[in-house]
Amino acid sequence: MSDPPSPPKDVPTKNIIDMMLGGGKSGTLDTESLIKETQKRVWSSLKKGYEYDYSVDESDKFLRNHVSQKLHMIVMFVDLVGSTDMALLLPPEKLGIIISSFSQEMRSVIRHHGGYVLKYVGDAVIGYFIAEESPLVVSDNAVNCARTMIDIIERGINPILSEYDYPELRVKIGMDFGENVIVRYGADEVRSHVDILGPAVSIAAKITALSKPNQILVGHDIYDKLHPNLKNLFETVEWPDNHWSYQDKKTGKLYRVYAMHA
Repeated sequence: MSDPPSPPKDVPTKNIIDMMLGGGKSGTLDTESLIKETQKRVWSSLKKGYEYDYSVDESDKFLRNHVSQKLHMIVMFVDLVGSTDMALLLPPEKLGIIISSFSQEMRSVIRHHGGYVLKYVGDAVIGYFIAEESPLVVSDNAVNCARTMIDIIERGINPILSEYDYPELRVKIGMDFGENVIVRYGADEVRSHVDILGPAVSIAAKITALSKPNQILVGHDIYDKLHPNLKNLFETVEWPDNHWSYQDKKTGKLYRVYAMHA
């Protein structure tokens, strides 16, 4: 059995220490630099047809090396709000550029925080973070990743879109922690589709659908692992019974979901 990967080489060791202490939105990562680079790419994409790097993500290689294994992960859904309305307002080529730019910028943030992109589904990005060795650190890192995403959208992408009188972007973000199995749909070890299945995937998808624009929701299994400084940023979500009825498999009680303060 292959060992789970260590954090990518582009994430400094000091960043791990900072995240354990519940430090800033992205540890030692320079968010201001990320915002500036995002603005350059988005502006170039809208102005000159900038082409992002669509090379195969490291995720595909990792998943194929761990087929049929169960691993503890944090699964994150990042769902773009209002894309249907955008489709009615924008020319198809401009809509495609905006959706593509959004997806690739979110991929960049996930990779900067040590995660992988599982796939793009329409206007949504699904990512995951391996949490076999350091679930507490990875939980802090995933939350910081989500915070950075919203920051980059609000201060990086939207100002550029506003210059073109395009609609601003907003997202719904939901995530949960759990043991997931990696599956391959077919016998071809190289070409058959690979994916992950598990309760964390299902719960992350469900709470994202219930999220408000620019809101971050986490399941209790993530909240319970967060540094106190990050826990203080969240509050329990109270939904009507018909909105949320998922039962915690361990306790039999309603599974708690927490929202970051606006």
